[in-house]
Amino acid sequence: MFFHIVLVSATLLCSLVAGFLFAFAVVAMPGIGRLNDRSFIRAFQVIDGVIQDNQPIFMFVWVGSVAAIVFAAVIGFSQIDGANRSILIAAAVVYLLGVQLPTVRINIPLNNKIQAIDVERKNDQELLAARGEFEDKWNRWNVFRTVVSIAIALSLHVLLLRI
Repeated sequence: MFFHIVLVSATLLCSLVAGFLFAFAVVAMPGIGRLNDRSFIRAFQVIDGVIQDNQPIFMFVWVGSVAAIVFAAVIGFSQIDGANRSILIAAAVVYLLGVQLPTVRINIPLNNKIQAIDVERKNDQELLAARGEFEDKWNRWNVFRTVVSIAIALSLHVLLLRI
């Protein structure tokens, strides 16, 4: 019973992360992508600033998804076997490597670089260059994280149906 609660929690939290990344991929970034360079950078700074200020619900979901899927994999290792164990272990590993690692190694450093820009002190060419170094790479990796997180959420849902 305890394992099932942990697995449901991991499924819910990973699904919420997938939804968050999906919303950025299909609404937030395309929306602010229509802005001029100065407005785009400033809009991203404001949105990311909410996250960097450790918004409590976001932090609970994001950090909780990591803790829950790792905890589920550790507990599940002794609770389930065969294909179910393989699905759970693979989901945890792929979630850490395909969602969390790119976040820490690519997206957060790009966010920090954009956060450091004083849009009022930069000229149009500098803003164009800053956006050029940021937007395509950030979006590409966000789409990657989105696809991986959706696959993980789906895998966890399937696992719940199997056990």
